Amino acid sequence: MYSRFFETPNQSFFLFGPRGTGKSTLLADRFKSGLIIDLLDPETFQSLSAAPSRLAGLIAANPQTHRWIIDEVQRIPALLPLVHQLIEKHRELAFVLTGSSARKLRRTSTDLLGGRALECHLHPFLATEVGADFQLEKALQLGMLPLVLAAPKPEATLKSYLSLYMQTEVMAAGLIKNLATFSRFLEAVSFSQGSLINFSAIARDCGVDRKTVQSYIGILEDLLVAFQLPVFTKRAKRELVTHQKFYYFDAGVYRAIRPAGPLDQPQEIDGAALETLVIQQVRAWVSYRQQGESIYFWRSRGGVEVDLIVYGKHGLAAFEIKNSSKIRFEDLNGLKEFAQDYPMSKRILLYRGKHREVIDQVLCVPVAEFLGQLAPSWDMFAVGL
Repeated sequence: MYSRFFETPNQSFFLFGPRGTGKSTLLADRFKSGLIIDLLDPETFQSLSAAPSRLAGLIAANPQTHRWIIDEVQRIPALLPLVHQLIEKHRELAFVLTGSSARKLRRTSTDLLGGRALECHLHPFLATEVGADFQLEKALQLGMLPLVLAAPKPEATLKSYLSLYMQTEVMAAGLIKNLATFSRFLEAVSFSQGSLINFSAIARDCGVDRKTVQSYIGILEDLLVAFQLPVFTKRAKRELVTHQKFYYFDAGVYRAIRPAGPLDQPQEIDGAALETLVIQQVRAWVSYRQQGESIYFWRSRGGVEVDLIVYGKHGLAAFEIKNSSKIRFEDLNGLKEFAQDYPMSKRILLYRGKHREVIDQVLCVPVAEFLGQLAPSWDMFAVGL
């Protein structure tokens, strides 16, 4: 089992993450003396659904246990007020509440235990977590989900991932009425991976209205299987786009859902997969580093774009991601334009080549080398030209 960079707090906390990111495995390893209440177990779910107060009885019957793990807590949001009371009454107790969806919890308990529990996130593996086992080509095909990488048949597991997710979460919660339409939407929105979403085009493809598409995207975000990247607008010196870019959360999940046929160019899918892999890795780095950075993209109204911006109190870094083994001068155009507005920024081009070099004050780095450094302790803002 690989060691994870996620640092477990000493107090109660929520641990959110998509299915398959290894939440249960991590917590079982970190809290061997704790007791786990698995709400995916039918008998446990039925018992606590019928009477959430039974949780207090379980805790009273195990006075020697101070750490309690409630797995997939979003399945019974009614447990949250009781957990809140128990934390207030018994200061020696600490709860870990895992979830693969925050939708029900935020609707039921908007304050998420009134600040008594931290909100944390677990992501797919970082390349630096798997170490020498990391293979870029494999990651671009299968992604970095622990569930998939540990499976005897990873390709089959990946193919069934989203359908199983939709059945257990979306349909069970009654979030949609027509699974066939939603399934078409999952494929249609995959064509927007790493792009501004064309709501009208997706609506036409799926035979629904624009508002339905927006609600479907909201469901994917609530289930943590997709996210949107906002545009970087701080102290903007030119007119920028206002829409966000869409991403499935893992390169393998994206590739599994993206239809591919004779009219699709493989380099288009490969390029989106590479961009997804880099951004999901940086997103996890930001989360585990806990230094307050945020991620964005940058795009002017004229169409000049930079794929990824990382901004925080420690610095500003701009990344262009190219699925090519050679660097063309035009590949640097977006970063050069960005430098005009933000001359203090670090500007880095990630590509599929083998050599690190500096071109026009842009540091060009092989993407595998970059991902191999991306541990929370590593400071990307200190990278020198």
